[in-house]
Amino acid sequence: MIKELDCRKLECPAPVLQTKKLLESNALSQIRILVDNDAAVENLSRFLNFNGFEVSVDSNGIFSSVEGKKDAADAKKLEPDPTTAPIPGSSQKIMVMISGTQIGKGDEKLGEKLMTNFIKTLKEMGEELWQLVFVNHGVKLTTMNSAVLEELQDLETDHINILVCGACLTHLRLMKEKKVGQTTNMLDIVTAMQYADKVINL
Repeated sequence: MIKELDCRKLECPAPVLQTKKLLESNALSQIRILVDNDAAVENLSRFLNFNGFEVSVDSNGIFSSVEGKKDAADAKKLEPDPTTAPIPGSSQKIMVMISGTQIGKGDEKLGEKLMTNFIKTLKEMGEELWQLVFVNHGVKLTTMNSAVLEELQDLETDHINILVCGACLTHLRLMKEKKVGQTTNMLDIVTAMQYADKVINL
């Protein structure tokens, strides 16, 4: 029998948190979650996919139904998401959280130039650079009009995890303009901070 959660009118990360709690307490092989925003759809789809579910999404233009199915025999305890958990035994992991489009306060154009130069120089961190997290207005850097979009795409190609706040994209009406990274939620961000050896906030 399918288990259904009604998470409409809930902002991220609430839909993922409620789904996680349900799966931790029940060995479910089929689950359906009702949501009313694109960020929740993407976050839930990725979360269920990682936990072994085949995911399908149905939308009527007002709300969406995210459904996950898997064999009952495959039901198991949830494991850490590889987008937030580093590889055991690997080198120091640095997480960079970017919350705006500029560095510092004062001259905006100078601040934006500094941010551009910073992102273009990130590869110099080498293997220690593990995670880039974009929140608040920082998510604008991951959209189609970003001056550093090519650099971010290159970093993603080099297996740097790039997480982009879904609630922020939704609030700024930029969900459809995102061109790099995975839409994420505060649960993933908090988990990533726990795993990181060092967190740099900009």
